[in-house]
Amino acid sequence: MNTFSTDRAICVSRLFDGERWHEDSALLLAGERIVNRVPIASLPPELPRETVPDGMLVPGFVDLQVNGGGGVQFNNAPTVDSLLQIATSHRRYGTTAVLPTLISDAPDVLRAGADAVRTVQAGDNPAAASVLGLHIEGPFFAATRRGTHRGDQLRRCTQADIDWLCSLSDLRCLLTVAPEIMAPGQIRTLCEAGIIVFAGHSDAGYEVVQAARREGLSGFTHLFNAMSPLLAREPGVTGAALESLTDWLGIIADGHHVHPASIRLAQRCAGPGRLFLVSDAMATVGSEQRWFTLYGERIEEHEGRLVNAEGALAGSAIGLVDAVRYCHQVVGLTLDECLRMASCYPAQLLGDASRGHLTAGARADMTLLDDTLAVSATWLGGVRQDHAPSP
Repeated sequence: MNTFSTDRAICVSRLFDGERWHEDSALLLAGERIVNRVPIASLPPELPRETVPDGMLVPGFVDLQVNGGGGVQFNNAPTVDSLLQIATSHRRYGTTAVLPTLISDAPDVLRAGADAVRTVQAGDNPAAASVLGLHIEGPFFAATRRGTHRGDQLRRCTQADIDWLCSLSDLRCLLTVAPEIMAPGQIRTLCEAGIIVFAGHSDAGYEVVQAARREGLSGFTHLFNAMSPLLAREPGVTGAALESLTDWLGIIADGHHVHPASIRLAQRCAGPGRLFLVSDAMATVGSEQRWFTLYGERIEEHEGRLVNAEGALAGSAIGLVDAVRYCHQVVGLTLDECLRMASCYPAQLLGDASRGHLTAGARADMTLLDDTLAVSATWLGGVRQDHAPSP
């Protein structure tokens, strides 16, 4: 065994590397990276090791739609401190990387959020490695599909908006738009600047979505929710998403947003590799607080649902491990695929080869699950943090 540059080993009885399961394996680490995986029995006795006697070690989860956590709502406080609090609070749900999300808001809020992401990524706080970029969800949405997004924040996309969005090319940036709100050529310009453009909160017809796909649209935000449905003579946004053989499909699996049968249908249509889990988490996740404000309106949790005064769903009250557990135990998907939907696939979507797997060259971002699929510990860059049961 070549232990060149290896400084320690983590030994586990059961490990999922993103593709397959391994028994009695050791991950060889050098700093924050994984060097190799070998049988525990082959380790030299002098190599420092950490033994994890129980549970299953899996890749850390990657959540691409995180509006808040730990009592903080990113729109309400688009700051460095908020980003660090949100990222830290989601670790107890197995999530070691997040795409903090701003929903439809004033331009100065969106700009402040982007500036905060840049500042965090330039800093040296260990939690900064968890902040992957920025998801801007709106404000270029259809009023008829706005959900909890406030109507007076929705608008069409101007040239000034395009210029600013293209200036975010130094960040990993996911932008959700309603294709029918965008002028011809705008989606193409954004995609050519490196922005990942998804469809969501849209009442578009099938042909409008197809035109957007030809400009570079590559995915759909929270499939089935806030989009025109699949009908016999008009497939809508939902039908266009399910028909596609290449697009990414994000889905909220919390038992409230999407019926289990619809999740199974989406998985069968997409096949392995394109359907991925998002939490759509709000401020209450990772907090004892059961309410928060958004746009000055009180959002409350009732029986696991976050709703506004109109009774509309307002994001979710789950972390990503809850979605994994729901998809496996309720929807009936294999655990392997559920884990990939929460780690490998979202990392691939972002083009991040260092996350979503536990093989040579990957960051040592890992999650330890017990037999009930509860999170016992996480590692960020090889540094362990133990977790009590989630609130």
